[in-house]
Parts: sequence; C-alpha cells; structure tokens
Amino acid sequence: MSSQTPAPAASLLPDGKTLQELEEKFDPEMRFRNSAPPATQIIKWLLIALSLFHFYTAGFGLLQEVTHRGVHLAFVLGLIFLVFAGSHKARDALAVNGWATPGGVPLFDWAMGIACAVSVLYIPYVFADLAFRVGNPNTLDVVLGSILIVAVLEATRRSMGWPLPLIAIGFCVYALAGPYFPGLLKHAGASWGQLVNHQYLTSQGIYGVAVGVVATYVFHFVLFGVMATRIGLGQLFLDVAASIAGRYAGGPAKVSVFGSAMFGLLSGSSVANAVTVGSLTIPAMIRVGYKREFAGAVEAASSTGGQITPPVMGAAAFLMVEFLNVSYQTIIAAAIVPAFMHFFGVFMQVHFEAKRHGLRGLTESEMPRLRESLRERWPTLIPLILLVAILVMGRTPYLAAFVGMTSCAIVGLTTMAFGNSARNWVMLVVQHALLIALAFVDWGPQSAYIRMGLFIAGVALIVGATLFAGLRGRIGFEVITEALETGAKYALAVGAAAAAVGLVIGVVTLTGVGFKVSFIITSAAQNIAMVLSTFVPAFLASQQGMMLFAALFMTAIVCILMGCGIPTTANYIIMVTVAAPTLVQMGVEPLVAHFFVFYYGVLADITPPVALAAYAAAGMAGGDPFKTGNTAFRLGLGKALVPFVFVFSPSLLLVTKGFNWYDFVVTFTGCVLGITVLGATLSKFFLVEMKRWEQAICVVAALLLIAPGLGATLLGAAICVPMVLRQLAGWRLQRPAPRPAQGY
Repeated sequence: MSSQTPAPAASLLPDGKTLQELEEKFDPEMRFRNSAPPATQIIKWLLIALSLFHFYTAGFGLLQEVTHRGVHLAFVLGLIFLVFAGSHKARDALAVNGWATPGGVPLFDWAMGIACAVSVLYIPYVFADLAFRVGNPNTLDVVLGSILIVAVLEATRRSMGWPLPLIAIGFCVYALAGPYFPGLLKHAGASWGQLVNHQYLTSQGIYGVAVGVVATYVFHFVLFGVMATRIGLGQLFLDVAASIAGRYAGGPAKVSVFGSAMFGLLSGSSVANAVTVGSLTIPAMIRVGYKREFAGAVEAASSTGGQITPPVMGAAAFLMVEFLNVSYQTIIAAAIVPAFMHFFGVFMQVHFEAKRHGLRGLTESEMPRLRESLRERWPTLIPLILLVAILVMGRTPYLAAFVGMTSCAIVGLTTMAFGNSARNWVMLVVQHALLIALAFVDWGPQSAYIRMGLFIAGVALIVGATLFAGLRGRIGFEVITEALETGAKYALAVGAAAAAVGLVIGVVTLTGVGFKVSFIITSAAQNIAMVLSTFVPAFLASQQGMMLFAALFMTAIVCILMGCGIPTTANYIIMVTVAAPTLVQMGVEPLVAHFFVFYYGVLADITPPVALAAYAAAGMAGGDPFKTGNTAFRLGLGKALVPFVFVFSPSLLLVTKGFNWYDFVVTFTGCVLGITVLGATLSKFFLVEMKRWEQAICVVAALLLIAPGLGATLLGAAICVPMVLRQLAGWRLQRPAPRPAQGY
C-alpha cells in the first residue's frame, strides 16, 4: 500500500466497549452484577459458547427441536443466575471472592444455575419415552418441572423486572383456581401436577414456540447486529444520514430519524438503537437549540422503529413467521410501508418543530466527510447485502444470519481500515467465494461434511493471512470474541421472557380462556357499535365496520397498557394469543391482525410510565424521563393511526390477499398527507404558527385523509383548504421585504 495513504475518517460513534457501558447504564436488561475471577472467566466463556452453538447450528443444521430448545434454554437460564444479581444492592456491590460467594456470585445463584440446566436438559436427554409420559408425570417430573417454573419466573424478574412474572403468575393462578372465577371465566381448574405436566412436558408451555423462535432466529440476528456494528457498518449509516439530512433546519434531529432508520436495518433493539445513534445525535440536537426532553424523545421515538424495519427486525417478527406459517420474506415485504410511515411521522414533527423555533442545521465542520467514509467503510456493506440476498432468494433466516455473521468476520479481520490493496481484493473475493459456495450450493448427502470443509478452509485462510502474511484488518480477534460475548448477553433477557410467555400460552391452551376473551371482546364491540350507530350515518360506516373499529380500538388500548410493563415481544405474544383470534373471527386477515398487534406493541418502548427507549434517551440527554416519554409518545402518534388503516385497506401491507395498486396508491397517498397534517397539528406549526381553529379542523382532516377510500381522502383534503390558505397568507406576511435595487 502507498505510503501516502490518508488517515482514516474519524469515527463519530463510541467504541464497542463504550457502547456496551452505555447500554448497561440505560437498559435494565443489560445491567449485570460485578464478578471476580474465576467467575468472570467462566461467565465469559459460557456466553461465547452459547454464541458459537447458535452460530454452528445456523450454518450446519439445527438439532432436533426439543434438544435445540433445551440446550438454548439451559444456557440462557443458567447464565441469568450468574450474571444478574437478585437485587439492586447486590448488583452494585463490589465482588467479594469468598467461600459463600465464589467469584462474587453467591452459592445460591450457582446452585440455581445448575438446577436450571439439569431441569431443562432432563427433557431432551433423559426423556426417551416423552410421548408416553405426557399426561402421566411421575414425582421426579413434577419436582423438576416445578423447579423450572420457579426458575423461569425468578430469571425473568432478575433480567426484566416484576411486571411479566406477575402476569405469568396471574395466569397460573387462574389455571389452578378456575372453579372460583365468575361467569364466563369459570372453568374446571387444574391441579398442580396437571399444570406442570402441560407447561413442562408438552410443547405448549415453556418449550413452546416463543423459546423456539428465540433459539432459532432471534439470537442469530442479534449477534449479526452486534458484529456488523463492530466492523463499522453502523458508523457508515450514520455518516450517510448526516450527509443527507444534517445541513437542513434542525439537522441533528433529522439525522436521528434517518440514522435510526438505517441502524434499524441491523438492530431490532430499541434501547441499543437509542444508545448507539443517540450518543451522536442527542448532544448535537441540544447544541443547535432543541430542549433536552425533545432531543431525547426524538431519538426514542425514532429508535422504536428498529423493531419494524426490515431486514433485521425484532423478535416479534420471527414469532409471526411461526404463528402464521409464512416465510420471513412475506413479513419483510409487509413491514416496508408501516416502517416508512413510522419514520415519516416522526420526521414531519421534527421538521415542523425545527421550523417553528428557527433551529439551524449542521455546519460543514460538524458533518462527516461522506466520500472519505465510503472509501474507508464500503466493505462493511457486504455482509448486509449478502444477508438480504439470501433472504430474498428464499433461504432460511438463520442461514442468512450465518452468512452475514461470517461475512462480518471476513470483512473485519481481512480488510484494512483504509485503502484497497490487491491483497484486500484477493482475500475478499476468495473468502466470499467459499462462503457463497457454502451457503448456496446443494452438495447432496455429503453436504454437511463439504460445508464444514469449506468453513475450515476459510478460517485457515483468515488465520494464515492475519498471522503470517501480515494482513491488517479493521478489527482483531479480540473484537470478535467480545462481539460473541456481548451478543449472548443481549439475548439472555429476551430468552427468559420467551420462557415466561410460554407459561402464559400454556395456561391459555390448557384452560381455553382465549375463546372466552374473544367472546367478551366481540360482545363489547357489538354493544359499542350499536351506540355509535345512533350518531354515525349509515353511509359513512356500516354496523359491521363500527363493530370492527370498536374491537380494534379496545385491542390497541390493551396493547398500550400492557406495554407499560412488559417488553414488545411478550406483549405481542400475549395479545396474539388472546386478542388476535377475535379480529380474525371478525373477518380480518391473519397477517393483518398480527401486524396490528405487532405495530401497537412497538409503542411499548415509548409508553410511560415504563418506556425503556425513552428513559435511555432521557438519561443521555439529561432530561426528565417522564416528560421525555410523553413527548416521544406524542411524536409516535402520527403513525399510531396507520394500523387502523391497513386493517380496513390491507393493500397497504403489499402481500395480503386481494392486493391491487389502485387501493394501495390511494391509501398510501392519504396516509402520507394525513400524517403530515396531524404532525403539523401536534407541532402547532405548518408554514407559520397555527391557530386553535386550524388545529381543530386539521384533526378532522387528518382522520379523513388517513381513512381508506378516495372519497374520504378528497373530503379531508377539502377541509384542509382554509388552513392552507391562511398559512400561505401568514407566511407571505412574515417574509422579509425584498431589498430595492442599488443604483450605480
């Protein structure tokens, strides 16, 4: 390489260690206890082993279903007792290495970790006659099942707090005390042995679909996101976002929206998105004049979109694949427009807020040099391109994640941090040729052996080039091990939540309470529709339409309330189990019903009083957490109406039955206009400050614009005309008068 090679572009993001420290500070799911040797090393290598297990099975074949889920759950639950302390005081205490606390971890936690592993692995490795034991558990089955149920509840409490365990306990109490409940909720009840049998020995409880999805899909994409960030792809996205939006009014806030959207391609975690992007954008927003609460709210509202932004979405998206038995490509296609509407809604409010307060954009000296960043970091796009290509070609999501992770390692270890020498090109081409052959070519009966041979050859090339040929990479092997460790840490809390939600699903399938709740919702919606019909003319809405609207409204409210205490994934699973069947019975297509619940579940991270993304952003901005959460919720209101739209006009999801371009164009245009008008209303600004009467008619106009149908859209546009005319007149009055021509 030439000796005149320029210095690398400065990174705007903190390094991996700093990012991890920020996430541990602001995300309760990443707050680990202090430990000391030998516990520190044991925990580290167990986490790395968990990542390597998932990496290997993604590329070379999953284990038998119960075994795969069992190994995953044994690692996750066992590690939670080692890395999460039982109380805040114990977590913050200095590690004391004594006979009662080896490595700073109490003997009770070591015992619980081992008990978890034994009780979990008892099913796949001891139960040879599982099919004959279901329904007739012996004493040992009940004892180990009881230990696992208690361990799941305690592990979830340690990693996520009390709300989800309390919900799971409430459902279990309902299963045991069925005869004592009134009316429709009454049922025959179950004994403790019957409850343990259903939760422990069948695939309807702890070992159910939630744990299966985390073990099969979610873990791999979490790990991919961590590795892609470590090699510099997140920094490249932020540089591009700053170059696109930074120079305009309120530039840092617009960079936050664009950056969070692009970073959402890699991460389905709202808090990780808020911390990573917010470390750059929040200080810049405060510097140009945004209030601290608003700066934090913009980042929080933008970051929640990471869970609905393809191709790497949150855990709920992968659960949808299993629940609906559709391909991940279908979910990705359906998520495109809702994701756009989310970021567009936040962007418009940010724009109006910046115009209202006259906030400036970034100066040239404050913006990154995009050309230099692209020249340095373009290879980091290769993993994402490969991942998307494999998904589009119909291969399994975990194989796509395997290829993406492997490509991250190749790019990170064998491409120089700056410059494109011949050795870089040769190494990139050879390594990715082996990787593509491993992923795409069907080798027949000997496929596993040939895949392993190709993989070993690739590893040998990387090690040889790094150790003997002196080829420098942008990261070292120590960063790879750190990413494997951090990726596993990210997955611990969601793994425990999946097991706890399995308890809820188990009670629903055991007692049939889902059908009873559906009947209650349907009856309530029918009564509400009868009341509404006395006020709403028949030509505007039918009885069936009003009944569906009432059911949707109740479901949305419950989703938001549930989101106050539990994470998005758990919220989605519970609501899909209890409420989505009601919507399907009322004629809503299953994909649309699931997306409705999914979309409202995303609001959990910006819904006070428990709004994790908002609290993380508030901590970084130094603002009031509750005010930040309220503002973030307001910023998200513009897109909160979109789920109602795609229920009544499913073409907005692109892949639903009966899709046609006319409905899509009319509905999409109406949504864009409606979200813009609603954003102006909430910001009290369009071209100039809005008057109260303008805000009032804009609320009505926004609802009509967003409503499906050309007639409603045109009526909404007509209602906006007086507001637009008044705004134009006010804007002309505020413009500075032109200067007279200077004579000579």
